[in-house]
This record gives sequence, C-alpha cells and structure tokens, in this order.
Amino acid sequence: MNIADVARRSGLPAKTIRYYEEIGLIRPARSANGYRAFAGADLHKLAFLGRARSLGFSIEECRKLLALWEDRGRASADVKALAEAHLREIDAKIAELKAMRGTLAGLVSCCAGDERPDCPILSDLAGPD
Repeated sequence: MNIADVARRSGLPAKTIRYYEEIGLIRPARSANGYRAFAGADLHKLAFLGRARSLGFSIEECRKLLALWEDRGRASADVKALAEAHLREIDAKIAELKAMRGTLAGLVSCCAGDERPDCPILSDLAGPD
C-alpha cells in the first residue's frame, strides 16, 4: 500500500503518518524507487496509534504502548500501570477544568451584562489593584 491508501484505511492524515515514521514509531519498507510500501502490519500499527492518540496518550506513551503490544511476553500489569497513570492525568485535568468552570460561572453570574462599564469579569481578570 502507498501512503494515500494507508492514510485512507487508517483514518490518519498522510502528514501524521510521515511524522510517525520520522520519529520511529513505524518503519515502512521502501520500494526500489524510494516510495513507502506499507504492509498490513504497518496499517495495524497506525490504527493502534490512532486509537491510542484519540484516548489522549502522548507520543512517548504511545511508543511504550506499542512496545508492550509488540512484546508477546509482556505483563498486562505493565500496560495497566501505564493506562492508570494516564487516567490519573485525565482526572486531574477534569478537576482543573471543573474549577475553572466554577470560577467563570461565578463571574458570569455576577456580571449584569448591561450598558454600564463596570464588569466583575474584567475586574477579576485584571487582578488586585
């Protein structure tokens, strides 16, 4: 398969596929003319990476997950530990977003939103005088 075929089948942009090759996540074969020649295994890795990225795993986490996936002697505990660490990061981000939302909701409810110039939102963003 060429890059257009594998991009269509994996759902990843060709630019992303080239980047993954550049950083060593995939290593497609090269034909005599230098074009990439993707095999079914490459397509499977790209689908794996696309799914992992859609779950928010970083490139380095994807590298580790891919290595674990390829290691048939792996311990599932290693995979679970990586996923649990990522889940804790997501939970922390959710807590941060909820706090941000609470603060902003409070500011919005305090703002009259009328023709007067005073605005508690801008006052809060400006900080203490």
